[in-house]
Amino acid sequence: PSHLALFPMPSVLDPRAHLLEQDVVLVGGGSVANEVAVWRTHGLDVAFREAWERGIVLGGVSAGAICWFEAGTTDSFGKDLRPFTAGLGLLPGSYCPHYDSEERRRPTMHRLVGDGSIPPGWAADDRVAMHFVDDELAEVVTDRTDGASAFRIDRDSSGTVTETPVETRVLAS
Repeated sequence: PSHLALFPMPSVLDPRAHLLEQDVVLVGGGSVANEVAVWRTHGLDVAFREAWERGIVLGGVSAGAICWFEAGTTDSFGKDLRPFTAGLGLLPGSYCPHYDSEERRRPTMHRLVGDGSIPPGWAADDRVAMHFVDDELAEVVTDRTDGASAFRIDRDSSGTVTETPVETRVLAS
């Protein structure tokens, strides 16, 4: 295991090479706007795309999941959830984490997709993992037994938003 820190300066001599030596890259939560801006400053947006194209597994939680998409819902700019539209775009569409645990997430996702602020996309309850192969959803899993799931959030030509649950496999404990 390794850790790549960028503050106060990069923890490795060549961050790009370091990323490309990994089998798996896991990004934690925080401010998606700040993490992506810092990555772009260091050229890591290009390195992440290269890693993805090489088949290195990329994953994350919360902001660390939003970053792989084109857009998402974020509290990076303050208490109110706002659209984030500067994602890395490795996965098409938008993403909303904490769908069941933060009461403002669901209505905000619906509003932002409905008004076109962010593209249609995906949402996931806490402790639900979405596995994409290339840019297609392959499977959704959770360790929760209370019906936790992921959802496809779409918009029709009139702006009406639909939410479709995705089949979710419960992992054995």
